[in-house]
Amino acid sequence: MAEAGEKLPDIAMGTPDGGTVKGSDYKGRKLVLFFYPKDNTPGCTTEAKDFSALKAEFEKAGTALLGISKDSAKKHQNFIAKHDLTVDLATDAQEGGLSDELGIWTEKQMYGKTYMGMVRTTLLVDAEGTIAQVWPKVKVKGHAEAVLEAAKAL
Repeated sequence: MAEAGEKLPDIAMGTPDGGTVKGSDYKGRKLVLFFYPKDNTPGCTTEAKDFSALKAEFEKAGTALLGISKDSAKKHQNFIAKHDLTVDLATDAQEGGLSDELGIWTEKQMYGKTYMGMVRTTLLVDAEGTIAQVWPKVKVKGHAEAVLEAAKAL
């Protein structure tokens, strides 16, 4: 699992519009990366809407927001449109992608079955690309506000 003090790996991910994005694109700004399991599920929708609602406050704090899952660009487009999201989203679908590298895409268990899945995790990255804080196994309620306070303090 990613830890504070480590450099963020500079791995490209797809964007809903067919482009690519990576951590170094945000050099000189703070960056919040929120990794979530799946578009249009209750917890993930709440989390993305909460970050969207606070986007202007994050911008005032000099902090960009990027939500990341393994969902396709098309699913991200639908997710954004359905919920009027204002946060940027990225697709980390490739094997060996950012979530794999950070240990966020990992083996999970539910109802006795083992499968690979995204652990809801948020990273706050400083303007030089170093991970400043990690929130593992995030509980959604109040989370975006807590991350905003940490971004303001950084």
